Amino acid sequence: MFLVIAEQHNGKLNRASWETIAAAQQMAGSDAVKVVIAGGSLSAVAQELAAAKVAAVLTLKQAALEAYTPDGFTDAFAQAIAQVSPRYVLLPHTYQTRDFVPKLAARLGRALITDCTAFRRADGGFSFSRPMFQGKLAAEVVPTGDAPYFVTFQIGAVRADSVVRGDSPAAVEALSLTIDPSTIRQKPEAPFQEAKQAVDLSQAERIVAVGRGIKSQEHLDLAKKLASAFGAELAASRPICDAGWLPMERQIGSSGQTVAPKLYVAVGISGAIQHLVGMKGSRTIVAINKDADAPIFEVADYGIAGDLFEIAPALIAELSK
Repeated sequence: MFLVIAEQHNGKLNRASWETIAAAQQMAGSDAVKVVIAGGSLSAVAQELAAAKVAAVLTLKQAALEAYTPDGFTDAFAQAIAQVSPRYVLLPHTYQTRDFVPKLAARLGRALITDCTAFRRADGGFSFSRPMFQGKLAAEVVPTGDAPYFVTFQIGAVRADSVVRGDSPAAVEALSLTIDPSTIRQKPEAPFQEAKQAVDLSQAERIVAVGRGIKSQEHLDLAKKLASAFGAELAASRPICDAGWLPMERQIGSSGQTVAPKLYVAVGISGAIQHLVGMKGSRTIVAINKDADAPIFEVADYGIAGDLFEIAPALIAELSK
């Protein structure tokens, strides 16, 4: 049996959870897939998850889980795993997952493979591909020891729209749970992506990203107008953020955010591997670059080889009609 640990914040499901459910469905074959979610108020998000073709949606509801803490979530999911006995526990590779899952796997003494981009059947189980050295190499990893095996999937590794929907809503079941609030050592604060002017680009459906080709900070106004015309979030490659032209939370790449929007428009970005690993899972990639041999065109669905200072205004004018 496959268990997906979904993620929600204030009653809103992290869209990366759908990607992990899709991965579980593809891996499971005829085996059952169940989804578990933790928090204080879960009715709406549980019904949303129930639309997927899964055996059940399991809820872990308690006041102590209203705000995320590593101690609380580790305790809650350890109890859930003990009750359902899965062979694989799958999660999206989010900041929250990276915080508590190593602790959870260590508590249960089980293998953990993180940031996976692909899987394949091997010797009655699965091997998982994960990037190393900022995406320059890919390692094939097979978990050993006793089940369950913990696996996190990189955002964009599996398309969220490949989730199989059920003919009728899946059953929603509340698991029994006992958590002593006095054992939770952390006092949670608001996560960084909710801070003023911050943005969680992993949740954006459309992104316009700019690179060195924008030439100077004063030209960012053009990029902002293009993003506005697309109804998209503005992002950037690392050099733009290193220069302080845009805040670091808008950086895409191996040292920034990993995204998988429906539309990704790369403006003046050459396509270094460190950037590609952060956006290659996008559904549709449009590249604008004056260098026709730029690596970005190798992953782009649509490419425009030309001067962005001529092309971007033309796009803005057309989109504004």
